Amino acid sequence: MLDTLTEAWAANHQGANLWADPTVTFLDPCTKSGVFLREITRRLTEGLEQKMPDLEKRVNHILTKQVFGIGITQITALLARRSLYCSKSATGKHSIAKSFANGDGNIWFKRTQHTWAGDKCQYCGAGKSVFDRATGMETHAYAFIHTDTIRARLAQLFGDDMQFDVIIGNPPYQLASDGGTRDIPIYNKFVEQAKKLQPRYLSMVVPSRWMASGLGLSDFRKSMLEDRHVRKLVDYERMETVFPGVDFEGGICYFLWDRDNQGSCEITTVTGEETIGPIDRELDEYDILVRDSRGLGILKKVRVLGEASIIEILSADKEFGWTSNFEGFRSEKKAVDVAIYYGRGGKRLVGGIARKDVIKSPHLIDTWKVMISAAYGERGARPAMVLGPSFIAPSPSVCTQTYLFFNVASKKEAESLQSYIDTRFFRFLVSLRKITQHATRATYTWVPQQTWDRIWTDEALNNKYALSESDIAHINTCIRQRACGDE
Repeated sequence: MLDTLTEAWAANHQGANLWADPTVTFLDPCTKSGVFLREITRRLTEGLEQKMPDLEKRVNHILTKQVFGIGITQITALLARRSLYCSKSATGKHSIAKSFANGDGNIWFKRTQHTWAGDKCQYCGAGKSVFDRATGMETHAYAFIHTDTIRARLAQLFGDDMQFDVIIGNPPYQLASDGGTRDIPIYNKFVEQAKKLQPRYLSMVVPSRWMASGLGLSDFRKSMLEDRHVRKLVDYERMETVFPGVDFEGGICYFLWDRDNQGSCEITTVTGEETIGPIDRELDEYDILVRDSRGLGILKKVRVLGEASIIEILSADKEFGWTSNFEGFRSEKKAVDVAIYYGRGGKRLVGGIARKDVIKSPHLIDTWKVMISAAYGERGARPAMVLGPSFIAPSPSVCTQTYLFFNVASKKEAESLQSYIDTRFFRFLVSLRKITQHATRATYTWVPQQTWDRIWTDEALNNKYALSESDIAHINTCIRQRACGDE
């Protein structure tokens, strides 16, 4: 990330060396161990040697005038000071900074309170039942995002005349909400708050799921895609590539936002051992950011025909109103009208329920359905399966939130539809919008409907959409063949 900053600064300042400028200021608004501030200081210490030959004076200048941080907890603030000043106190006897007036130095932390609006914090959305804690416990109410007037907040911390040239960091990613039953993203709030400060450059490392999904991220995604100041984006499909031992669906990315320059964005994608790019792209070409730059040509060949989307015959989430833990049915289909499909412990099960108890969407009971799990994760595996196995549910039938389903009129149509779902072509188009384990209805938007009067194969679909040999090879590289009966 710092190398990217170095290149951008030189490009915009007639080749000047960022690390040889004694006036540039840096802020990490979410410092943990102090790794960003320490590396920035190391580079400045080398870069400023000619202008400031005296090492002690040079280091003191850097630490007191150029590098600043906001700890996310009390212990991370102590760690960052130890990392940067070689002392948990900036005024301690071992501190390499010699002119601070207080022990915090330029790494600030003070326990901040959430502002409760009902059962949630109005700033970060944290659940009151989880984070309304006793005195002395960490609240995880991060100071940088718990204010409506961020400039005034930083003026209180670091002085009225402080304007940061570079804001850089790795913000917290999520907090528990709704009584701790689900996590909500908060990294977007750090990005939005940093932009309000109008630094020359902003660079943060965040989960990549904002590109296509994420709870409550629609507005953030739209603003990022439309922001032509985002000039570089490096996307890692697997989080463990960047953070060994840490892995969850969606991967990780970092970006460079350039206040004084607008244009297209250079996107680099790291998938497995392969690095693709940088490729110049317009971020707002679609409503999401398609991570697979090489798949864009295939998508355009499919969409040019203007066919109806398969989501027209796809259920909504909780189509029948029941969550995955719904228990209001018989575990065996006996003396009841309708089969109900549900999941428990990773197993597909079928029970029974009375027709009169199906209150929501009763008009779909008597359709034939091809059901598919709403969640299927592979941690960025390549080639990928993308979706779990589908299965045909005869009429009459319903399901819980565990499944989405496509509805058709007959068994023959269901068999045709299932053959389509099993193709690499189908799953490739889904993969362009699927960035986490959850496949919502919108994930299937770019999959066109077909006629349900035949068994579909990849060969037939490749011919229909005039895919080239390189297109087919790319799909085969990305998507794993589904074997007959593959579970």
